[in-house]
Amino acid sequence: MKFGAPAESIELQQMTWPEPGPGQVLVRVSTAGAGYPDAMMAAGHFPLLGEPPFGLGEEAAGEVVAVPPGSRFTVGDQVTGITGFLDGWGGYAEYTYLREESTIRIPARMTLQEAGGFPIAFRTAYAGLIDRAPVNAGQVLLVLGAAGSSGGAAVQLGKALGATVIAVAGSREKLDFCIRHGADHGVNHRSEDLPTRVGELTGGRGADVIFDPVGGGTALAALQAIARDGRLVLIGLASGEPVALDAMDMLMRNYSAVGVLATPKDTAAEAAVWDRLADLTDRGAIRTSVGHVYDFQDVPEMIAGQTAPGAGKSVVRITSA
Repeated sequence: MKFGAPAESIELQQMTWPEPGPGQVLVRVSTAGAGYPDAMMAAGHFPLLGEPPFGLGEEAAGEVVAVPPGSRFTVGDQVTGITGFLDGWGGYAEYTYLREESTIRIPARMTLQEAGGFPIAFRTAYAGLIDRAPVNAGQVLLVLGAAGSSGGAAVQLGKALGATVIAVAGSREKLDFCIRHGADHGVNHRSEDLPTRVGELTGGRGADVIFDPVGGGTALAALQAIARDGRLVLIGLASGEPVALDAMDMLMRNYSAVGVLATPKDTAAEAAVWDRLADLTDRGAIRTSVGHVYDFQDVPEMIAGQTAPGAGKSVVRITSA
């Protein structure tokens, strides 16, 4: 592929997959999750990516077909995980390599469609709400872009952690979706005054944690409703630009901002993350909020739509699932 509009830049190629090396698991892909980073990659705006060609799709679920010596997985396991997309192996393919340390066996409660869209969103939400700016039971979590991929995961993880969750989205349809998937309250940032409404919902106190995958003006408005000692969790910039932070405002109102890049620290720590996410899934506390399911031939169209997706996690059906 080349950088540009998905319809012109994405192309189908014949490839071969050598035996997996240490840290890799080769899977036959059933489903793959999609998100805004796919659109950034196609356009050449993803900061961690080199020059094309490369494989698109950060996450996938399917059947293990080959493992290196000493792997904790075996051929035939049904797994979901993060792909080796930074090394050129994306999820929108018949086969792909998953990063073994960021791969789990698919929990019994999880469908293949849910599995395909699980790893990136929930690993990101975990990094933000547990590792970087822990949200505690009884606190207020304000989630921007709450009907989207990482936002939808943050809504559910926040509820599982005991927070009161206020979902922010841009339509009644999306807010209804958020409420159905666990949010306590919804605020339409297009038709309501965001800081005023959050103030009303919190008795004037504001939000303890703001989960921000959106940036721009929406995040700037949300910051007007952050509580004293609050934390802004910087996840992404789906609006096209990061929030403009004001250091003096942070000082005077006593809040902080933390950046989140959900990369493994070490093998043991990463295993603990995935074990906890799998346990939460097994207990029914979290699940992928699947939105539209696309067929493989629709990948360029799907990626183009990730700049303004509908409610829920977009998933691509690669093989029969």
